[in-house]
Amino acid sequence: MTRTIEDSMKSVVKKLYFKDTFSMNDIAKYLGVSLDATVSFFRRHNIKRRNKKEASHESFQKKQASFKKRKLNTIRLKELSTIGVMLYWGEGYKGNDRLEAKGVDFANSDHKMISLFLEFLRSVYVIDEKKFRIYLYCYSDQNTNSLISFWSKITKIPKSQFTKPYIRNEYNVKSNKMTYGLIHIRYGDKKLLLEIKSMIKFYVQKYASVV
Repeated sequence: MTRTIEDSMKSVVKKLYFKDTFSMNDIAKYLGVSLDATVSFFRRHNIKRRNKKEASHESFQKKQASFKKRKLNTIRLKELSTIGVMLYWGEGYKGNDRLEAKGVDFANSDHKMISLFLEFLRSVYVIDEKKFRIYLYCYSDQNTNSLISFWSKITKIPKSQFTKPYIRNEYNVKSNKMTYGLIHIRYGDKKLLLEIKSMIKFYVQKYASVV
């Protein structure tokens, strides 16, 4: 009888862990037992646990996104969607083999391009404005406070959401060289980055002659 109960419980635990992607802590709470008892049960029944990378992936998948995509039911929204994705493909940080991007990071010194990219984000998605962070890059002979005021007005993002700027220790010799410095528009949600990257991939596969 005990063996039957144990086998039945094993099936329940495996379903919760592998199919429903519960964490061990979630399983403990669901069954009303301690975490130690759950760990012991896994060991006793030789249930293979997820490694750190797999656990991180499952946790990320269950995390709720901070944005919601709107229905692209107008020509304007469809155009902005395409424009924004292409801008990010050219000027956005997408991560590399050594460093994984944690969210959207779009950098440029052209205020019109910055404004257009933000229009894309705000029109195509319902986003959490508080998740924006602005990182200013400028030269030592430029007025940092004036630049932050300029970009705050352009982006409509409060100065309180500007992080400590990077000030290059040299002069801006050419007056037309980054007149207003350069800023990074950062939005801290990796799921939005993955959404944009999937759209880039879609356009590349559909229209690029060489993939």
